[in-house]
Amino acid sequence: MITIFNRKELFITLDMAKLTRVKEILSSNQIDYRIKTTNLQSASFVGSSRSRTGSFGVNQTYSYEYRVFTHKADHARASHLIR
Repeated sequence: MITIFNRKELFITLDMAKLTRVKEILSSNQIDYRIKTTNLQSASFVGSSRSRTGSFGVNQTYSYEYRVFTHKADHARASHLIR
């Protein structure tokens, strides 16, 4: 089981295709992983820039950041597999 105390960040991307490739590699090698998704267009502490400027001209492909975490014990093996 992966918790905040025993996990290590493996991969960060804005590209859903790259995320899918990494997920497939990890799954096919029976490596447990967790994904944290962050909406980069969401409201922040001082307010959303989208509320002031709208979303015209913003490439929606890069609106989300994906972070993949693995167990610390599996990190070296997972890192080798996705390279």
